[in-house]
Amino acid sequence: RMDKYRAFEMNPGPACQSDADWLDWARINGQTVYHPIGTCKMGSDPMAVVDDQLRVHGIDGLRVVDASIMPTLVSGNTNAAAPSRPVPNANRPTRRSSAAGSARAAGSA
Repeated sequence: RMDKYRAFEMNPGPACQSDADWLDWARINGQTVYHPIGTCKMGSDPMAVVDDQLRVHGIDGLRVVDASIMPTLVSGNTNAAAPSRPVPNANRPTRRSSAAGSARAAGSA
């Protein structure tokens, strides 16, 4: 019934005949439309990227707070869940930022 609406097979095309052809075409052209999650393992083992406070191992002052630290996929769009991830101590000034802020305040007075 749909043949009258179809002009030709655009992809993968008539050259794709065997299972191997289909797999090759899928490997070359396949992609996801989903946002990747779970690409940064949390923990203290050698495979972990961040600790339980979202701090990147080996890089001081850097945290991962996007969907890559989510261990499982949420049922909704990850763009909604990612900004709601809590950033531990995000509003608590560090010694470094407190000293810099005090120096700036003293200099502007």
